[in-house]
Parts: sequence; structure tokens; C-alpha cells
Amino acid sequence: GTGEVATLLGRNGMGKTTTINAIMGIVKASAGSMLFDNVELIGRPSFKIANLGIGLVPEGRQIFPNLSMRENLIATASNHLDQPNPWTVERVYDLFPELADRKGSMGNLLSGGEQQMLAIGRALMTNPKLLILDEATEGLAPLIRQKIWVALNQIKGEDMSILVVDKNLKDLLKIADRNFIIERGRVVWHGSSDALRADRDALHQYLGV
Repeated sequence: GTGEVATLLGRNGMGKTTTINAIMGIVKASAGSMLFDNVELIGRPSFKIANLGIGLVPEGRQIFPNLSMRENLIATASNHLDQPNPWTVERVYDLFPELADRKGSMGNLLSGGEQQMLAIGRALMTNPKLLILDEATEGLAPLIRQKIWVALNQIKGEDMSILVVDKNLKDLLKIADRNFIIERGRVVWHGSSDALRADRDALHQYLGV
């Protein structure tokens, strides 16, 4: 739903990244159906899926190392859906003031946290309806992680839908409206954050918590 945060949870190797790659058309789904705004995603090429309004922040960030911060942001800028208040470089800098201080820096000179902020900013510059983050805060210092969660809450408040994968369950459940646990590529549990916190069996069986 609009302004809703959903999570994909599960142990390593259970299919979270594969599910995201199937949504984005990066890998071919072997079966089933995926609808976004009543449009079937399975079988569509990646660029057409992105043009429907899905922005991906991939695992490993994948920013352009030889472009400056600002050039990285401008490189992905588009507004296929004619959003009334589109994301701009300035709006990204408002969300992540750290980036404004480094706007002339080359991508490969940025810290891990700055690169992740830039990767989120780059996805926002496509003005998506749905933002997908694969390993949103993986390998980042606690302070930077908190800044990312605060930013995601802010984005959620602007009626953007977010799908997020992350290992920091406590932080995830604070921001999430709905949670989906995946085991071997299938959804084996779904529900609210309160329901998941209360379901000790599911936490133990599927997440090893």
C-alpha cells in the first residue's frame, strides 16, 4: 500500500535477494505471478519494470565509482510517472545533509555509509512509487544505520511504499507495517510487526532468534 513499509525476512540463502531480483526482472522467475499496480512483472525486461515506478537500492550499492556524488544522482534522474513533487538533487541533500558536504567527491572516495545514502538517493531520483532496499544497512556503523532508518521513515511519511531486506530485526520491525518471512523462496509467515514480536515460534523457527 501507499506509504507502507513491508519487509522480506528469512535466514541466509532462503531466497530474499532472488525474490527482489525476480521483481526487478534481473533473474527469471520459474513460476508464479507478480503484480505491481495490476501490471504483471514476470517476463518484463528490467528497464520496463523500473519505468513502472520501482526503484532498487541493490545489495553492494553499485554506484558509479568514477562519477562525482552529484553526477551519480543526475545519472538516474527521471520522472516517468509525472510525480507532482519530484525528487531532485536538492531534496536528496535535504534527506541526507552528509551528501551535500561531499557533492564534488568521486563515488569511490565515499565511505560505506555515504555510498549507501547515495544509492538510496539515486533510486529516489527515478521518482518511484515503490522503493526496494536489499540489505539496507548491511556493514554500516550503528550511527549511520540510524540515519538510514530515520530517512526511510521520512520517505514513508511522503506516501512512498518501501520493501526492505535487512538483518537488523529490531530496527526493521519499528518501521515495518507488514512482514513476510521467506523460506526456500516461499512465504511461510506474514503479519504485522506486533504479531511477529509476539510469535516466538516463528521467530525461532524461521529467523533463529
